[in-house]
Amino acid sequence: MRFACDDALVSAQEVTAEDIDFAVVAYREDGRWVVSSLPPQGVTTMEGLVTRMRQLPGEGGVFGILAVGDEFFILAHTVPDGERIMISDAAALLDWSIAEEAAERIGLEWDEDDIEEFEAAGDVSLCEAFGLDGAELVMICEDEEMYPDEQVRAIAKRLGFAAELATAIRGR
Repeated sequence: MRFACDDALVSAQEVTAEDIDFAVVAYREDGRWVVSSLPPQGVTTMEGLVTRMRQLPGEGGVFGILAVGDEFFILAHTVPDGERIMISDAAALLDWSIAEEAAERIGLEWDEDDIEEFEAAGDVSLCEAFGLDGAELVMICEDEEMYPDEQVRAIAKRLGFAAELATAIRGR
């Protein structure tokens, strides 16, 4: 999905540490998933999240998951030549600075009039190498009955690190 950026948009809400429901990184080391929580104050921008992700040694890159305001989550994956990013709900582009930053980092163009709620935006195929195809990821994001944290748990379960995610979130 591509959106054309409308420069006349009202400024989005700046994300603060209080807006972050949880932030975690997940990566494979010696064939096993390692999941750790991140301090909210360090990941209020995409630059902060990606910087922390790049400090870790994951086999096949590092996933960063950031849930914001009980409204949406951002899923990022570091790769050798950059990062791949998706936003669970394109409507977040209208309201949250970090969603705008995520879209900018991956060159996602968008138009306010084309945005649909519960529609994923960005690179929905970023989990395919780990067994979760884009169509299934989109289905999870479009489930209006699930809150973002439940969507993240469904993704973690499908990728094989649900227990580790639960532990990391509880321990924060």
